[in-house]
Amino acid sequence: MPDNGAILEATNVSKAYPLRRGVLFGRGAGSLQAVDDVSFSLSHGEALGVVGESGCGKSTLARVLMGLEKPTGGEVRFQGRNLFDMGPQELREVRKHIQIVLQDPYTSLNPRMTIGETLTEPFEIHPGLCPRPQRRGRVQELLEMVGLSGDFARRYPHQFSGGQRQRIVVARALAVRPEILVCDEPVSSLDVSAQAQILSLLRTLQRELNLSYVFIAHDLSVVRYVSDRIAVMYLGRIVELGTKADICGHPSHPYTQALFSAAPIPDPTLRGVRRRIVLEGDVPSPINRPSGCRFRSRCWKAQEVCAATEPELRAVLDGSLRAACHFAVPEPAGR
Repeated sequence: MPDNGAILEATNVSKAYPLRRGVLFGRGAGSLQAVDDVSFSLSHGEALGVVGESGCGKSTLARVLMGLEKPTGGEVRFQGRNLFDMGPQELREVRKHIQIVLQDPYTSLNPRMTIGETLTEPFEIHPGLCPRPQRRGRVQELLEMVGLSGDFARRYPHQFSGGQRQRIVVARALAVRPEILVCDEPVSSLDVSAQAQILSLLRTLQRELNLSYVFIAHDLSVVRYVSDRIAVMYLGRIVELGTKADICGHPSHPYTQALFSAAPIPDPTLRGVRRRIVLEGDVPSPINRPSGCRFRSRCWKAQEVCAATEPELRAVLDGSLRAACHFAVPEPAGR
């Protein structure tokens, strides 16, 4: 279980990318708001799931949390220190504590380096972590930690399956003994059996190493398995935030309710019982979002106030769940 101390805090984080109308003159044509006023905290040993459709800003948020992208507004604090007030050397030291696992393990690995060289590279960047005579033993330890043989250190990435390569990527992230793993769609490129194995591995590592996760995915079943709390994103904003029990049991925002409605039901006897919500229209462009509530153009509850005023993330269910909707009502997810 997570403790009460926040290890990572995002406060009013926004990230916009300027658009250019002409290549020759570089005239401005507005901006694309990928992340807009996102706030949350992550406790020691906690897993926060971030779920939403493609293009909602999940991966941009991951890069900002890593300090790889500078936000246009807001702060990201690690143990109380703002990442974007740090100098290059201090930020480099902090990055030991926040590592990322990306979606495609093959493109995450250098095909010209053996697995042993790949796992040794973090020690070259941070030489104080492991003395040179001990590195071979540490590489074997890392491989065994993720369920692989230490003899694999002499092989190359192309000699492994997708699931094995993702285990190697996880091992590389663990080499610097991080406190936080930002997992950006880490199983979406794998088959179902490999997904289950990697998710089980991540759960085991979290428990054994007291890791904190920001786990980004578009698959509700994956997020539900891994997470303690869940944040639902739509067009750059968090529209619902709460514990796994609240979000999965009684979602309040219409968008979250629609997501659960679209999720497949494993038990055939329960199919046809749950109310199906079919959203009309396409996701609006992040360049030209609707006024007021950004979900209103697809929402069956939309009224005049939704076009006039953008709803704030407010408490429902006695404060254990928060939803950005003028008409948020907890409803059974039918799971």
